[in-house]
Amino acid sequence: MALNFAQKEAIVAEVADVARSAFAAVGAEYRGLTVGQITKLRVEARKVGVYVRVVKNTLARRALADTDFACMQEGLKGPLILAFSQEDPGAVARVAEAFAKEHDKFQVRLVAVGGRLLEPSKLGDLAKMPTREQALSMLLATMKAPVQKLAATINEVPGKLVRTLAAIRDAKEAA
Repeated sequence: MALNFAQKEAIVAEVADVARSAFAAVGAEYRGLTVGQITKLRVEARKVGVYVRVVKNTLARRALADTDFACMQEGLKGPLILAFSQEDPGAVARVAEAFAKEHDKFQVRLVAVGGRLLEPSKLGDLAKMPTREQALSMLLATMKAPVQKLAATINEVPGKLVRTLAAIRDAKEAA
């Protein structure tokens, strides 16, 4: 079914709006996948805040033109499904990587983060990025460690004194 001009404008506006607020994007070839498989991908992506859309390449080029993902325009060739991570940069990579493991016909062609186009082989590195909650917990643990070590060191002095006095008491009792 052919799209009229208003529908095309709406698609371009929607994808551009999503791309402006996204942290990372993945473009993957989906040739050979069934509708059910792509629906499964969409469901899994929606659970983690990833926007997935099949868009004609000409419309995608227009939508991505004034965004951080303009670097993807050269690679928009063939049937591609675009996925944008709305909440954390690694979410889109984790979804794409998991789906690609299950389906050989799903081939990641484009990976972009923060206005930089990455090699598709870097998808795994992006997928290993911690989520926001994990990053915050790592930061707090790093901030807490020096204070915790200082408290343990300060507490060790009276503890050592008590152990020494207890050893002397035990030695006098034994004698």
